[in-house]
Amino acid sequence: MQFPLKLSRAARVQRPSRARGMTLIELLVVLVILTLVAGLIGPKVLDQLGGAKSKTAAVQIKELEQSLDLFKLDVGRYPSDAEGLRSLVERPGSANGWNGPYLKKDLPNDPWGGAYQYKFPGRNGAPDVFSFGGDGKAGGEGENADVHN
Repeated sequence: MQFPLKLSRAARVQRPSRARGMTLIELLVVLVILTLVAGLIGPKVLDQLGGAKSKTAAVQIKELEQSLDLFKLDVGRYPSDAEGLRSLVERPGSANGWNGPYLKKDLPNDPWGGAYQYKFPGRNGAPDVFSFGGDGKAGGEGENADVHN
């Protein structure tokens, strides 16, 4: 049979079991540090996100151009303005030799949710495929700039 150990008086005195929390000053210092970090890193991340949308639009426009070239090979001409990009997924009435759909999925929207624009003949005689950018209007700067082929 074991007997409990005898503890000295100093060992038996218990300290208060009050949990130590953070002071208001410590919380404010942490918030200031987090705000500074977010201020330095946040804009860079948002700029990269914005640039990604423009790059995505450029890639999608390139795919639409390739589909338009396939349309021309089959039909012998590019779609008219009236037929537009819709002719890549639905057969227009006047397109003899149409062998589509020329896109795997339905006609995509640009990364900002707007429709891609089509004009034929375009600036250089070839079809123009473009997006109006983030603002949905012609012109603009940065993320609101138009993305052309």
